[in-house]
Amino acid sequence: MNRMAWIGIAALIAVVATAGYWMGTRSTAQAPHEAAQAVKQERKLLFYRNPMGLPDTSPVPKKDPMGMDYVPVYEGEEPEPDMPAGTVKISLDKVQLLGVRSEPAELRELKRIVHTVGTIQANERLLYKVAPRFEGWIEKLYVNTTGQAVARGQPLMEVYSPDLATAQEEYLIALRGASDLKDSSPEAQAVMQRLAEDALRRLRNWEISDKELEALQQDGKPSRLLVYRSAASGVVLQKPSVRGMRFMPGEVLFEIADLSSVWMLADVSEQDVGLVHLGQEATLNIIAYPGKAFSGKVVFLYPTIDTETRTAKVRIELANPDGLLKPAMFAKVELISGHARGKALAVPESAVLDSGVRQLVLVRRGEGLFEPRTVKLGMRADGYTEVTEGLEAGEQVVVRANFLIDAESNLKAALESFGGSDKAAEHEGH
Repeated sequence: MNRMAWIGIAALIAVVATAGYWMGTRSTAQAPHEAAQAVKQERKLLFYRNPMGLPDTSPVPKKDPMGMDYVPVYEGEEPEPDMPAGTVKISLDKVQLLGVRSEPAELRELKRIVHTVGTIQANERLLYKVAPRFEGWIEKLYVNTTGQAVARGQPLMEVYSPDLATAQEEYLIALRGASDLKDSSPEAQAVMQRLAEDALRRLRNWEISDKELEALQQDGKPSRLLVYRSAASGVVLQKPSVRGMRFMPGEVLFEIADLSSVWMLADVSEQDVGLVHLGQEATLNIIAYPGKAFSGKVVFLYPTIDTETRTAKVRIELANPDGLLKPAMFAKVELISGHARGKALAVPESAVLDSGVRQLVLVRRGEGLFEPRTVKLGMRADGYTEVTEGLEAGEQVVVRANFLIDAESNLKAALESFGGSDKAAEHEGH
């Protein structure tokens, strides 16, 4: 066989091989489409359902009053006859495709933290004012600086008062008279005893300490100067008194605060007022002591709202044994609020579809069965929402799916997506 013959045979083989490859490639490319068409033809279209889950079907494609297309329902996807209205049935492969995940509604302890700020103030119940009930002059000051710590019974000042000197004289005369008439008639002794008691009562009404009265009785002579002592332990917040000044009855000469217990006045936002209650635990972080936490309790809720800041004041009482907390200190406050009834039925926040008018959850009724359920909500905390009506403990609710969109479109998009894959298959088939 000559050379030209061999070349012809080789060319023929190449043409045959090329034709076979093209035919095989074309058959392979058409196989998935034909398979999809075969699967498509195997499924029987039953009817078209309302996209909002209403009990309305149509044998032919149509739109609802909102302009939304009715969703095709194929054999095997129709809801059971005893299912509630609006229940949707989808295949298990669609459940996996959509990423649907559900959790049971459970009783939980819901706790929410209210964050606010406030300032330390003196406990008003432990404030003491030194205001003599007689007229006089300050001869000497033992405590002469604001902020100085004082103890109960510690001398504050020495004062001179003509009225006080006269009262001492009257008391001593009554005591001597009672002693001189000890052998006289009982009536005379009773009179002198009443005079002594009246004089002593007058001195006590002027807040003369028992220590000064004992010294008066022992010495038997009036003292020109009277030592005025502190009635409480604490620190001096105000001291308008100076040496040599004249004071009138009721004039404040010292203001002393016992800081072993202090108040924190915090401003709580109006929207959080309902989460604060008496006896509630509070945690405080004082700027002056970073890393150190202080604890207290809510003891009073002020009855008014500030019209400018829209906040309400809350009084928190704190123990201050070491004196670290000082008036006017600034602090950050955390109020831990729990549910009033203890545990409450709750679902994850992602399970709630909020249209603005009503709130719904999708309840899983079985394999591929989902029922839109209207619910009423309560407290929100820690990523969970309390359900007060519409659900029972143990019912499974959908908490995650890629078709859950916010606001009113949530439910619409969910119900449309249940049949969305079929529409896509139809478009691919065309």
